[in-house]
Amino acid sequence: MKQLVILSGKGGTGKTSLAAAFAHLAYVGSHPINAVLADADVDAANLELILQAKHIETHDFTGGSVATIDPARCQDCGICEQVCRFDAIQDNGQGYAVDPIACDGCAACVYQCPEEAIMMQPQIVGQWYRSECLYGPLIHADLLPAQENSGKLVTMVKQNARLLAMDTGSQIVIIDGPPGIGCPVISALSGADMLLIVAEPSSAGIHDMERVLQLARHFQLPSVVCINKADIYPAGKNQIKNYCEQNQIDVIGEIPYDEAVTLALVNGKPVTVYLSSAPASLSIQHIWSEVISRMLTGFEQ
Repeated sequence: MKQLVILSGKGGTGKTSLAAAFAHLAYVGSHPINAVLADADVDAANLELILQAKHIETHDFTGGSVATIDPARCQDCGICEQVCRFDAIQDNGQGYAVDPIACDGCAACVYQCPEEAIMMQPQIVGQWYRSECLYGPLIHADLLPAQENSGKLVTMVKQNARLLAMDTGSQIVIIDGPPGIGCPVISALSGADMLLIVAEPSSAGIHDMERVLQLARHFQLPSVVCINKADIYPAGKNQIKNYCEQNQIDVIGEIPYDEAVTLALVNGKPVTVYLSSAPASLSIQHIWSEVISRMLTGFEQ
């Protein structure tokens, strides 16, 4: 079982559209491949929309903890308010209370309370799901607004996708990764067999592609690049190719700007389903062939 992670240094480069197309191509290829799909972009998960997935299981995700005060034991000494560096504890006129939004979960108040009237209460900060779509099972999640610990939730999504792949004998886990280079991306990288970096030929896209490739190099993970909307800025495309050539990274495909991709999203379908003869679909089919060939044979970066 192999893990393919689709990443980019910034949002909006086309990771989800590519992941959805890969799910379809794995299912209908000349040699069909059993795949488990995972959406690791838990802050803005939308792969289920394109794949029209239906929830089969829903599970709560418990993240950080916040302090709670037991009014029956509290003696209004005010020590908790003094030690709280986030101004999360204040006297509301009826005793001391914790603002759960301001609380950072440091537990300083718990250790300093002489009456042991404060405890840390775990919080439900999101949900993760097992869903089914036409092309296989999908593991995905939603983080509630303003909640943290997305790296931990990404790890949970990946672990459940991996376990499901092992249980069902699937050959590959296709992971739609989060943008950027932060904690969620590092969690998505864990255990990957191959990274596909989706780059767009814009100043921001080139800069952020370089950053995510540096991150992949740090973890010594095999990486390849594909260029999306490759024809909208030829100079930027050449800059990407020159950077990859200098750093011995293969560019395995170029996807042209194609309105069929937008129309496919509007209709809730992978572009390879909506119009298989579209220029973008043909390019994605070539990229998928390259990815599968390399993953099945293995390659060194």
